[in-house]
Amino acid sequence: MLDIKTFGPQGGNVLYKALSHPLAVDTMKTLEQTLKGKILAIYDPDDYLPTVCGLYPAIRPSVILTHDSEQVGQPDGLGGQKQAVVHLAESDADAVLALSFEDAKMRSRLEGVLGGKPLYTLGDAKLPDEFLPYRRPYLDKCNFATNFAFFRETERFSTRLVTANYWANYGATELRYWLRLFDESGHVLAEWCQDVEGANAGVVIDSREVKEQFGLPDFTGQLFIHVIGAKGHDVVKYALDSFGQNGDPSLSVTHDANAWPSMRFATLPAPDKDETVCLWVQNSHGTVIPAGAITLNPMGEDDHRAVAQTIGPYETVAVDVGALFPDLKWPAQLELRSGRHLVRPRYEVVQRGRTRIAHMNVERADLRPDPAIRTMSPLLGRGFVLPFPVPDPAVYTSFVQLNPMSESLADMPMRLDLFDEAGQSCGCHFLGNLPRNHQGAVALHELMDQPGHAELVYDFRDGGEGDGWPHALMRYRHLQTDHAAETSFGGHIFNTMMTWRNEPQSYAGPPPGLTTRLFLKLGQTLDGVALQGFCHLIYPTSLREGRQPSRTCLHLHASDGRELAEKVVIIQPSGSYLLKPYQLFEADLLHKAGEGGYVLIRDLTCRLFGYHGLENGAGCFSLDHMFGF
Repeated sequence: MLDIKTFGPQGGNVLYKALSHPLAVDTMKTLEQTLKGKILAIYDPDDYLPTVCGLYPAIRPSVILTHDSEQVGQPDGLGGQKQAVVHLAESDADAVLALSFEDAKMRSRLEGVLGGKPLYTLGDAKLPDEFLPYRRPYLDKCNFATNFAFFRETERFSTRLVTANYWANYGATELRYWLRLFDESGHVLAEWCQDVEGANAGVVIDSREVKEQFGLPDFTGQLFIHVIGAKGHDVVKYALDSFGQNGDPSLSVTHDANAWPSMRFATLPAPDKDETVCLWVQNSHGTVIPAGAITLNPMGEDDHRAVAQTIGPYETVAVDVGALFPDLKWPAQLELRSGRHLVRPRYEVVQRGRTRIAHMNVERADLRPDPAIRTMSPLLGRGFVLPFPVPDPAVYTSFVQLNPMSESLADMPMRLDLFDEAGQSCGCHFLGNLPRNHQGAVALHELMDQPGHAELVYDFRDGGEGDGWPHALMRYRHLQTDHAAETSFGGHIFNTMMTWRNEPQSYAGPPPGLTTRLFLKLGQTLDGVALQGFCHLIYPTSLREGRQPSRTCLHLHASDGRELAEKVVIIQPSGSYLLKPYQLFEADLLHKAGEGGYVLIRDLTCRLFGYHGLENGAGCFSLDHMFGF
């Protein structure tokens, strides 16, 4: 396990991003070698030590120095006591490391107490100035708008990252994407910058173009992304399409990797009887993952089986889940204990000549079952709601599988509420108080005879507890073509004027979140076939009383960011709408928008939720939940 701080209730730990940045890793590795074998005193004015030693375990302090008079003599965590920094010259140390990026400040501060000992700092590990639109403080979160993406280009598969310059909405004026591509063994294949011209411009990074531009061999690895010039927040959002090519019919989509390593991840399905499930383990650090440090277990069970091999820095390893658990079959599910070595992993399901990719989700350590959820005010209606589409049951099968998504959750008291596209109730289905280790999935196509959507809500009639993060995996299959897709997400309180803690969430400010801003890519042509974007828009309502129909504006943007057209659609409360831009906008406008064009879904009357994908018009489709700006 990496003993590092990554993400907590107050947000992300920018120090972690600064120290794990690939450009910092080389410098820190050199520092490790320089300090090897020395009696090392560490001065830690800002509590950096756990993260530094977690990422760079070869840095081994012998003495911990402090300027806090009340800390002198207190345990240092190494079996000794913290020493006053003013007594540094008298210590046995033959080297001093000040854990600060401010080299000049540390040299000035410590000059009089070094006693001739050499002083090292983290100053050499700072990113170059051109990466730093915000010089002070260095650890400004917008200096570290970074993320990873699974990235692959082979004879059979291709990938394509799509997003937009949403940073312009926060005041960003000059934006560049700095990109480093690692191959399967963790070696650097390519490094380049991609300028983003124009507010709201589309951003496309295509693995086929990257391979051609740099003359690369086939690769399966990961792409490190650093957005230079970001404003507003440090979350790098994107959709990642995965295509079969040269006759392979595969098509799937997954979204941003969530740049914070976690102790556990969930929503990994066991393979069905004719499936292979491959877990892509991608080391997110410049530190080796020891053999056995990553394990899988059936959800709710203490049967832990390890990934036996050592995994090098930035290396990508394919783990056959079925080989680890040959007797475990869908709808069983697994938990990944990753020891903070990984950002959100992808998995790939291979079945009957097709593959589909989806992502696992962070299993939260900060949530506990909360009795207050059982006694919420009636002003919040049904409280937490997890909405997801039920496409036409005559064309698709639809399954939902509940997932525990916090470490301490023991049971899940849930029911399904069903709605048609007009928002009329189609009944409900009590699921019971399911244990953490349940192995089941509900066939939604057997509960509905028309398209619409379903919502998971808490139902405590048989007891149980809730943690405020109800979660599920949804799996869809086209009956005629056998093409399948799956996605997973968690619930929120939706569209209530009254608030409960941080709900209804707003990504642009404090609750209540009552507006919508969602990104929908238009699609592309692949091997002569048009792949066209679509989304299932849902208007979920925790409390339906008083809600008015939506006024949802669809803004068509060209790849350079220009707005070309606008359409308005109306969605009823508890209703849904299958949005297909190619059916709403004229063909010449879509042609002007280009393959980097997109639709911005905007609503100032309510918060909509959506699931997007691509379709080829012949039963091949992808699906994942949408993201907003």
